[in-house]
Amino acid sequence: MSGPLRVDRVVTSGTFSLDGGTWDVDNNVWVLGDDQECVVVDAAHDAGPILHAVRGRRVTAILLTHGHDDHIGAVRDLTAATGAPAYLHPQDRMLWDRVHAVAPDRDLADGEVIEVAGVGLRVLHTPGHAPGACCFHVPALDVVFTGDTLFQGGPGATGRSFSDFPTIVRSIRASLLTLPAETVVHTGHGDDTTIGAEAGDLEEWLARGH
Repeated sequence: MSGPLRVDRVVTSGTFSLDGGTWDVDNNVWVLGDDQECVVVDAAHDAGPILHAVRGRRVTAILLTHGHDDHIGAVRDLTAATGAPAYLHPQDRMLWDRVHAVAPDRDLADGEVIEVAGVGLRVLHTPGHAPGACCFHVPALDVVFTGDTLFQGGPGATGRSFSDFPTIVRSIRASLLTLPAETVVHTGHGDDTTIGAEAGDLEEWLARGH
C-alpha cells in the first residue's frame, strides 16, 4: 500500500538577497506525495529539514516556483541526496545563475503536467514577481502552490529587479482567479489562503498599485 496522498509543509529560515539588499526570511517548502514517492516544491535555505520530511521516499522532482536565492539555495544538496531533477522556468535562468554554476536539470513549461503518486501538478507560468515564476495546480486535491505570486492578502512583491506589478496582476487574473474558489493556496511564505478569499480583493490591489 502506498498510503494516502498528503501535503507536508516545512519551514526553513535564511536570507534573501537582491539589488544590494539582504533580508531575513522564513520560507515554506512543500512536499506532496504518498508513502512511496513525492515531489518537493522549492528548495529553500537548508536541505536537512526537507529531507527529514521526505523520510526516505523517492523524490521524483524538485519543482522551483522561481529563481530567487531563498527558494533555490538548497537545490543542489537536495538533488545530490535524492537524485531528483530540479525544474525551473527558463526565463528565471539569470536569477539561477547568480546562485548556481550548473544549469537546472529541466525546464518548466506552461501547461505541462508533472505526475507523482497518481496525481498531476499542472504548471501555470505566472510572471510578475519574477519573469519565470510558476505555480503548480493539483486539481485532485483542490490545491495550488503559488510560491511568491499570490499570498494571503495579495500579490507578491514587485518592487525589485525583474518584477512588474501589472504583469503579476494579469497572471493572477488569468491563471489563478480562474481556479475554483475553494482551491487552497499554499504560499511561499506565511499562511495558506483560498482563491475565493483573495478574489474579492482584486480592486483593492489595483488601487494600492503594489
